[in-house]
Amino acid sequence: MRISEGHSQRRNVGLGLALVSAFAFGGSGVAAKPLIEAGLAPLEVTWLRVTGAALVLLPLAWRHRGLLTRRPGLLVGFGLLGVAGVQACYFAALSRIPVGVAMLVEYFAPALVLGWVRFVQRRPVSRAAVIGVVLAVGGLACVVEVWSGLGFNLLGLLLALGAAFCQVGYFVLADHGGDGQDPADPFGVIAYGLLIGAVVLTVIGRPWDMDWTVLTGRADLAGARVPALALLAWIVLVATVIAYLTGVLSVRRLSPQVAGVVACLEAVIATVLAWVLLDEHLGVAQVVGGAVVLSGALIAQTSTPKAATAEPVAASAPVEEEREFSAGG
Repeated sequence: MRISEGHSQRRNVGLGLALVSAFAFGGSGVAAKPLIEAGLAPLEVTWLRVTGAALVLLPLAWRHRGLLTRRPGLLVGFGLLGVAGVQACYFAALSRIPVGVAMLVEYFAPALVLGWVRFVQRRPVSRAAVIGVVLAVGGLACVVEVWSGLGFNLLGLLLALGAAFCQVGYFVLADHGGDGQDPADPFGVIAYGLLIGAVVLTVIGRPWDMDWTVLTGRADLAGARVPALALLAWIVLVATVIAYLTGVLSVRRLSPQVAGVVACLEAVIATVLAWVLLDEHLGVAQVVGGAVVLSGALIAQTSTPKAATAEPVAASAPVEEEREFSAGG
């Protein structure tokens, strides 16, 4: 009974962290759009958020510097896939296909996570997780109104799919970091992931060509003139630092497949915040889609977390997973 209660409490804490992460990530667009309208390119805003967050977490990186020699593959993989890869592929896709299509393809990641867990890790997938993914993806299609711009561009779709695969890497590597005899501290993984992502995005984004004067002025948010630096502070501290910290912690308390479904709420939260703060009105289909996504997330979170499994081979599974990651990392 006590073990069951402990697992239930762990799941509830993980669900709370996943919701905080979804809200934090979802709030990035509301703060980023005024900066983009003020003259910054989307990739420049992305570079600012990742680099700013990396600088904020420098003390954590120094504190966990031992990870550089103990888990270099995990750090590089998380930085390239979970940070730089998702951002670069997504923004590259936006230049070729509609935003709604790109977002829907990227958030196909929870379904891909289920495939990874079932066919690569050869672990069972609960029916609740599968139903949750189906509902979340279907509802998300309504939230982003994917039918409003179905222009077919093969390269754009491939880039969006690349963002989805990179997001799978985010969830899987966050989960791997907590496995084995010597688990990696999540704060250290995030700190070095952001540092590596910042270096990669510096090469891609070329920030030396950015109009830095935009940051000294003001940007329009819901009719109010807000200091650009205040918006940037929200993006860095809330939409990146808090979002990544709570996101990785939630994966370790739930599972990649459950946390991935809950992450779909990010698109719903982003749409609602845009409605409230940016006066971007919601249609009936978007409201219904948001309710469907929420239903999918609620169903998926009833899935038993990995810590609750008690199979005879459970004791040897982490060792095997650790060996597989080391060989691939």
